[in-house]
Amino acid sequence: MKKVVLDTNVIIAAFTSRGLANSVFELCLGKFEIILSEYIINEVSDKLTGKLKVPPEIVNEIINFLRDSCTISGYALLEENVCRDIKDDNILALASSSKSKHIITGDKDLLVLNKFEKIHIVNPRQLWQKIKDGKL
Repeated sequence: MKKVVLDTNVIIAAFTSRGLANSVFELCLGKFEIILSEYIINEVSDKLTGKLKVPPEIVNEIINFLRDSCTISGYALLEENVCRDIKDDNILALASSSKSKHIITGDKDLLVLNKFEKIHIVNPRQLWQKIKDGKL
C-alpha cells in the first residue's frame, strides 16, 4: 500500500468541513497508508482547541480516530533547512523517513517545492485529479 503524509491543514479541513479535503481524507483512508507524526497530531489538537475552539471531548475523539486509523511514525530531522518555513521541514522529514510517495497539503511553503527527493507535494485537488485520471 502506498504511503502518504497528510499535513495538518488538510486534516483540520477534513474534520471541520464537508468539502474536498473531507472527500480526499476519506479516499486516502481506503486507498493509502496515511502517515502522521506526534508533531502533526499535536498541531491538529492545538489548532482545533485554540484557533477553532472545538470542544476538548470532540478533539479527543478526532485524535483517537487519527491514532487508530493512521500510522504514527517517528522521523530523523533533515540535515539542512529546505522550506521557507522551517517548521514545515518536519513534514518533509516525516515523508522522507517513512518513504511516502506524496505529501498532501494546502501549505504554500510546501507546495512551492512541488517535489522533495522523490516525494510529490500536492494539494487535495491535485491528488483527487491524479486518482480520477488513474495515475494513482
